[in-house]
Amino acid sequence: MNKQISFLLLILFLVAPLPAYSKDNVVVVKLSGAINPAVAEYVSYEISQANAEKDSLIVLHMDTPGGLDTSMREIIKKIQSSEVPVASFVAPTGSRAASAGTFITMASHIAAMAPGTNIGAAHPINMLGGGNDNEQAKTMKKKVVNDAAAYIRSLAELRKRNAHWAELAVVNSVSISAEEAMKLNVIDLVAGDVKALVLAIDGREVQLASGSVRLKTKNLKIIYHEMNPRQKLLDIISSPNVTYILMMLGLVGLFFELSNPGLVLPGVIGSISLILALYAMQTLPINYAGLLLILFGVILFIAEINVMSYGLLSISGVVSIFLGSTMLIDSDDPALQISRTILYPTLALSVILSLGIVLLATRTRSLKKLGGIEGMIGETGLVKEALNPQGRVLVHGELWEAEADNRINEGERVQVDLVEGLRIKVSKVQDSQKD
Repeated sequence: MNKQISFLLLILFLVAPLPAYSKDNVVVVKLSGAINPAVAEYVSYEISQANAEKDSLIVLHMDTPGGLDTSMREIIKKIQSSEVPVASFVAPTGSRAASAGTFITMASHIAAMAPGTNIGAAHPINMLGGGNDNEQAKTMKKKVVNDAAAYIRSLAELRKRNAHWAELAVVNSVSISAEEAMKLNVIDLVAGDVKALVLAIDGREVQLASGSVRLKTKNLKIIYHEMNPRQKLLDIISSPNVTYILMMLGLVGLFFELSNPGLVLPGVIGSISLILALYAMQTLPINYAGLLLILFGVILFIAEINVMSYGLLSISGVVSIFLGSTMLIDSDDPALQISRTILYPTLALSVILSLGIVLLATRTRSLKKLGGIEGMIGETGLVKEALNPQGRVLVHGELWEAEADNRINEGERVQVDLVEGLRIKVSKVQDSQKD
């Protein structure tokens, strides 16, 4: 009897319908631009919120050239642990899911693309920069490529997609259109927009961490979510163009402060800008040889203030900063490079400001001191008490104890030759020198 009951329960379990997600919301999360810590935080938060509110579906509306490996893996971990199905949708027309975007698409429960989009080119970018060709660097690059290939293959196999093509996208940087991706089983469907996607996946079975579920997405409400102001700010400063501007502003500000200590404001602005630039650099393939050349150029400008090189150090500094700026970003992807329309004006302005600071500092150094003890030397005064050899002299409206080598009578003009503590040594001003 017990065996019969157990058999019936097993039959009921096998034929029971899959659970259906039928809540009224489809959350659309826009993922645009490079994938960086700010984007990872934004996507992870939205997936967590969707799970907390038990939404029906999350759509990652993507157009990305790729980005930081750690940020990509953070997003993928969230997708894999999500109890709400996640659909990656490469759209609108003209968009792409390159590099890290390919990984995220492969990891999603549903992969979709709009017509006229492309996916692939997932070869790891040299995030260490420098373009080293030594044996150690080659070995490290090989390890990175092999790790990425194994990772994307496992993601494709998990979602029953074309693992061979996914591996080629990493190893050979292949890229295909939406139509080709559909034919090769890289994606699940092609849809014109989010509404078409939501309708097309209605009734589709997907595999979550907790088991299989059947989607019920027809007539659901579509809600678009955007980054909060903090996330937008962090995303903006992670742009290569903004990063470069912040770095140059920071270096010029610190240089100005070091050249004119005590101004405070240039130093504060420079420090903040430089810290923000360093934060953003972690998301970019920085060539550290270029970065060092820029820093070396700044050092040469500082040296010009203290060493009389007749402009040689300044010229060397300009050349060093120019070379460093042009090779700062080590990437063939235009989306991860500094725009030339930003690079050259920013570079020119920074160099002009730096040269101006050097010129002012050099001129200031050559000017006669007007204050303190040094400012007394060469000044003239009036004898108030005859010097024989000591007496009193009025200089700058102050009475000073003074001495002279020869007797100087009261009412005569004298010149300050030396200051020793609170006593000055003077000499008589000749008639031709009198005012």
